[in-house]
Amino acid sequence: MPAESAPGVGNLDDDDYPAYTMGRAAAVLGITPAFLRAVGRTGLIVPLRSEGGHRRYSRRQLRVAARARELVDQGTPVEAACRIVSLEDQLADARRLNQELRRKLDARGTDI
Repeated sequence: MPAESAPGVGNLDDDDYPAYTMGRAAAVLGITPAFLRAVGRTGLIVPLRSEGGHRRYSRRQLRVAARARELVDQGTPVEAACRIVSLEDQLADARRLNQELRRKLDARGTDI
């Protein structure tokens, strides 16, 4: 089968493509499936479900879970770690938006 027609091949570079099963995701991160389920219960990451109901994770979700695990390893409870990671993401988004708005204002200032 040619690479272009193989299912999912075009998604290999997509950070949001749910390519990892729970077992594979846990193995890649060096954590237990129970930790992934706990992080999922907090709503920090919501895995896609396959047609058979199995959890599938993206690389982006794996990075988020890994950050939560770092905090847990430092002694932070899972729920608090997930809240911290969520707030870190919100702060990063706000900073990106702020920077974008500043660029637009700067561009307007030079056009006057």
